[in-house]
Amino acid sequence: MHTRDLFDISGAVAIVTGGTTGLGRQMATALAEMGADIVVASLDQALCDQVADEFRAMGRRALGIEFDLGSVDSIRATVGRVMAEFGQIDILVNCAAAVGVTSPYEPVTPEAWDTTLRINVSGTFWCSQEVARVMKTQRRGKIINIGSAYGVVGVDPSLYLRSDKDHFEHFAYCTTKGAVINLTRDMAANLARWNINVNSISPGMFPSPAVFKKYGTEVFDRLRQRTPLGRTGGEDDLKGAVVFLASPASDFVTGHNLVVDGGWLAW
Repeated sequence: MHTRDLFDISGAVAIVTGGTTGLGRQMATALAEMGADIVVASLDQALCDQVADEFRAMGRRALGIEFDLGSVDSIRATVGRVMAEFGQIDILVNCAAAVGVTSPYEPVTPEAWDTTLRINVSGTFWCSQEVARVMKTQRRGKIINIGSAYGVVGVDPSLYLRSDKDHFEHFAYCTTKGAVINLTRDMAANLARWNINVNSISPGMFPSPAVFKKYGTEVFDRLRQRTPLGRTGGEDDLKGAVVFLASPASDFVTGHNLVVDGGWLAW
């Protein structure tokens, strides 16, 4: 096979949870640009419809579905609707997530802890499990979970604190992203017999308007200084990673955590 063809995913059907904004939107766009038909699933139906329309304008089949990653019933209904519409599921990108706290400068509560685990870990598992049922019958598929650099290492709170009196408790988020990375490994080992590849992508520091609003520019100046490449992630920096893991180019890669962090974990 020609190298160019290894990255061709024309005609593949991809579900991207959380695909309407931020990192999910970037990865959904990358898959559409490489030929895949796209299902974006998130909590906001109007935004799902808007993003799906943009992919249709690119010449792709597209569907926007309002869904709740914290609800198994919603996950099952979403997969059922995709199968009714497209008849196959080739790629799943589990990007939808909860950050764990309303504000990082407030102590974590039992409610925030439970919600974050239910969405980030249980939701990722049940979504993968439901899609894997389809992929098993197809005897092929690519599942891509989204971890985090903070699923590999802890947070240095000095990068985020505004004063020595601040709390900075990101425990729930870090715990869940570490769990997602190891869930990826175990699912990869279990699903390999059906030719299903399961990998994860762990982004480093990728700012968004909401994150800037939460932390402010001073924090991101510190994060840039801490990153070997001297910058935070940009609007194209995850595209190559997700296309690689979604395409035939990664057919002999499974159980891998691909870190895209500008060198954050290198020191």
